[in-house]
Amino acid sequence: MWESDSLAHATKRATGLRSETFYSRFSNPTVTQFENAVAQLEGAESALAFGSGMGAIASVILSFCGNASHIVAQNNLYGATLSFLQGPCARFGIETTFVDPTVPGSFAAAVIPGKTMLVIAETPSNPRLAITNLAELGSIRGPFTVVDSTLATPMGQRPLDFGIDIVLHSATKGIGGHNDALLGVIAGEKDLIDSVWGYAVMHGAVASPYDAANGLRGIRTLGLRTERQNQSALILARSLEGHTKVLSVSHPFLESHPQHELAREQMRLGGTVIAVEVTGGFESCQSLVSHLQLVHIATSFGGPETLVCHPATSTHVGLSQEDLVTMGVTVGLLRFSIGLEDVDDLVDDIHRALAAI
Repeated sequence: MWESDSLAHATKRATGLRSETFYSRFSNPTVTQFENAVAQLEGAESALAFGSGMGAIASVILSFCGNASHIVAQNNLYGATLSFLQGPCARFGIETTFVDPTVPGSFAAAVIPGKTMLVIAETPSNPRLAITNLAELGSIRGPFTVVDSTLATPMGQRPLDFGIDIVLHSATKGIGGHNDALLGVIAGEKDLIDSVWGYAVMHGAVASPYDAANGLRGIRTLGLRTERQNQSALILARSLEGHTKVLSVSHPFLESHPQHELAREQMRLGGTVIAVEVTGGFESCQSLVSHLQLVHIATSFGGPETLVCHPATSTHVGLSQEDLVTMGVTVGLLRFSIGLEDVDDLVDDIHRALAAI
């Protein structure tokens, strides 16, 4: 709480832009420090923090879109983002055209001049780790372009360098990095971010100072953590390729990834997450996770502990079967978030669990 010197002083602070010492829904000094740190990491003029990644995406969408607006989005978005576009947005009269991001020119071809307000992408995608061409997306003129870069973190890629207007993160994940903060953040040009703030104050999906402080703590070790986790993820992914009980392994820096060259062009690090599809479907997944000793069953990612989840029954459980097929989310798919444990121990743990299927 901040006390005002007079009613005139209170009015001045209440009507100011992002006042830090009026009311924490407007802004807060600790939150501002977190925002400034993210802006520096992303090479942005400004950043704005939210109470979660979904708070960030919902605020961005509702800042720019209303009845009869149009959005172009890739068809393999995070499950909650997809549900928000298909549910509340559709109910508000906001139309979304979903495109295949692997088809060159698909985003630009779906833009309706004068109507399309946003073009939304997520790269790498959750959970299959598909890659969207950032340079192609950044060349689109007219609508604002938004990229969810949560899985990459600012250490892995900087979408603004490719001409993207807004980069978005669920900072709950790699940026926070300790599984104890709930945060979202966007970054871009100051005027654009300030315009989102004008709506976000009313939307109320704001970041708490406590979570922002934890986010700042996470940023202090972000480079070291992500480098170690990226190396371990790639080692583990390579160890699982060709395993008799593994149908497929996805990681952007695997040479077998269908967009490996593109990932290498636009990413500095391939990410801390791998997607593994096992033989035998859901029953095999149940058996595998029950035999893991180091790996914990949880739906988050980017933290110090290695986690596993079954997207079809957790992160993407609310989607239609058609959407799941489009996204490649099968009943045999597991998503591993690689932590800071010794990589040899992780390889042994997961291979032992596979042997028990």
